[in-house]
Amino acid sequence: MNRTVIAIVILWCVAIAACGQAVSVQGADAPAAGVASADATASSITPGEIPPVHEKLVLTDAEWRKRLTPAQYDVLRGQATEAPFCGGYAAIEKNGPGTYYCAGCGAPLFTADTMFTSGTGWPSFFKAIPDRVESTTDNSFGMERTEVHCARCGGHLGHVFDDGPEPTGKRYCINAVALRFVPAGKDTAAATPAGTKP
Repeated sequence: MNRTVIAIVILWCVAIAACGQAVSVQGADAPAAGVASADATASSITPGEIPPVHEKLVLTDAEWRKRLTPAQYDVLRGQATEAPFCGGYAAIEKNGPGTYYCAGCGAPLFTADTMFTSGTGWPSFFKAIPDRVESTTDNSFGMERTEVHCARCGGHLGHVFDDGPEPTGKRYCINAVALRFVPAGKDTAAATPAGTKP
């Protein structure tokens, strides 16, 4: 029993350490953006259409709960962190060329050619699609980190660190459940959360 508890504590500490290194804050300067309600977005964007850069999607808590799975809601809206090496990570590791979209709103976030194996247990990218990912300072767990979130819907994605590969030196450590992958050449409607318009 004691060994099990100790093993769980050690694994938890490793998980926090993997996504918990202190870094300097990355700037998030962006021009003022338009705000779209769920109704306005549904009428202005059709499935398969990429949401415009700088457009914001604002939904009520009830709308987010209806739109997302419980795990997606916990991460994207509640800033939770999924366990390292979870099922979503294993699936993402098998993806080929394509684009990773926000599971909450369908905005494109990362391309597969910027993904790398970091060994942390979470999908890692060295570069985000310009103007699609924003950052804020996160002082949780007694450390300073840089949280990254979707620029369109504000959904929590993970954190960014300064220990990634060239050419950027960045490691965007992202929760797999916050991403939706669309293979290259496929209709981007697959990036849209089920039963909704982007």
